[in-house]
Amino acid sequence: MNSNATVGPPHEIEFNQVNKIGTQTMWKNIVKPRPAWFALILGMSLLLPVYAASKGDKEDKKDKKAVPAVALSDEDKQTRLDLIAKAKFKDIDTCVSCHDAENEFPVFPIFKTKHAVKADPRSPMANKECESCHGAGTVHTKAKKNEKRGGSIINFGKNTWTPVKEQNEKCLACHQTHQRIEWKGSTHAFNDVACASCHSIHAAKDPVLHRQTQSKVCYSCHANEQAKFQQASHHPVREGKMGCSDCHDAHGENGSGLKVISSMREKCTSCHAEKRGPFLWDHAPAAEDCNLCHTPHGSNQPALLKKRVPQLCQECHSPANHPSVSYDGSRLKGSMFLGAKGCSNCHSAVHGSNHPSGVTQLR
Repeated sequence: MNSNATVGPPHEIEFNQVNKIGTQTMWKNIVKPRPAWFALILGMSLLLPVYAASKGDKEDKKDKKAVPAVALSDEDKQTRLDLIAKAKFKDIDTCVSCHDAENEFPVFPIFKTKHAVKADPRSPMANKECESCHGAGTVHTKAKKNEKRGGSIINFGKNTWTPVKEQNEKCLACHQTHQRIEWKGSTHAFNDVACASCHSIHAAKDPVLHRQTQSKVCYSCHANEQAKFQQASHHPVREGKMGCSDCHDAHGENGSGLKVISSMREKCTSCHAEKRGPFLWDHAPAAEDCNLCHTPHGSNQPALLKKRVPQLCQECHSPANHPSVSYDGSRLKGSMFLGAKGCSNCHSAVHGSNHPSGVTQLR
């Protein structure tokens, strides 16, 4: 008897033989050289290093994140500031060797701005270059890659460890003239707003200095005003034809509530000159403050009105003493003269009148 013969019932012998033949055929097909297998293996070998590098870059970026201000006590912040003050200065070549275009915090765009003009003695680059603002950087450059380097140099912005006072002192060391002279008494200063919260110093074009992009910077804090500009009647800020700085001065207010001009009426009539007057017959609220009737940022009423007429007019004018009969002989209660435009159907000169008979702003 053949020793290699398979022992067992006929159906088991047949199944084992078929299974063995199928397994051998499968391995032959796998081992057999095919272009598709080579392409798959080659593609995986090329993609694995790229994936590993991208994963490493993400980990490096996590390490480069600045230390949040809330993570440190005031004593720890002061200790870091003292350490930076004792450090030695480096040249700009050391800075740009790391902070190139691929770095999370690139510095090359600053060379397109006024801050990087070495020929100008007022420029930071004409003094101690990057360290004119960021402080001496020897501790920063000696920090290991896996350490959070942001804590070893003065940082600027909202979510950094450096106190707002120290950040703004660096800026105000140069920018203390013109509008910035009133910064220390402004609303933004009292609310600890850092200059770098609004300004992008390293950007070639600072968004807050350009009308088309300025409002987006302001909206990061002023969300209510952003919502108002989405209403039906609004100033053309979202269309880019106006900027917040056309009416507001972010650096100082001089008692005006952050407005460019202390008088609201004077600011409004600088554009709406036909409403300026003087008129022979003034409408008292229009001569006092435009905000009594209008809301400047946006409204769902026509002409930026706070309410529709006659409700708006009746905040000051009681209908009790109004003549009860209109010119067409109909009674005013339920009359068409109080519908639609309401009071302004007759009193059209709501801002003031120069007509000899315009005492009631009818003409």
